[in-house]
Amino acid sequence: GGLDSMIWTISLILCAMIFGGVMETTGMLGSLVDVILKIAKGVGGLVTATIVTCIFINFVTADQYLSIVITGRMYKTAYEAENLHPKNLSRALEDSGTLTSPLIPWNTCGAFMIEALAIEPWSYVPYAFLNWLNPIVSIIYGFTGFSMEKLDKTKDTATV
Repeated sequence: GGLDSMIWTISLILCAMIFGGVMETTGMLGSLVDVILKIAKGVGGLVTATIVTCIFINFVTADQYLSIVITGRMYKTAYEAENLHPKNLSRALEDSGTLTSPLIPWNTCGAFMIEALAIEPWSYVPYAFLNWLNPIVSIIYGFTGFSMEKLDKTKDTATV
């Protein structure tokens, strides 16, 4: 119990933040985002790019924490440039990073699901509607503008 049971998760989150910070400071994230944003135009393109990037990093790193932190740091300024409230980025990261994690068998969440349910991952994927529908709905929201809150420049968003 206590901190001992959470130390692995906490250390993983810290490593993800350090890795994201190094990539950001060295300019690697900026270079990647510049290339991606040349292809993805507007709010819909930005949300789609965020979701695709987060899912890709989820597949590659096999952990949702890394995919969320790295992708969030990559697109933070792009969302600000589009005058979008930070909760839009947060929702895109949640819809893609957290919810697709159990669908990837080699991901930490996927491995847990396989062991907890004692079935192959492709057995439960067709029934995990929330997990694979939410990223699609989020992309639709991005293109339609539905539920995409703009940044209110008059309020201090650091407290929100």
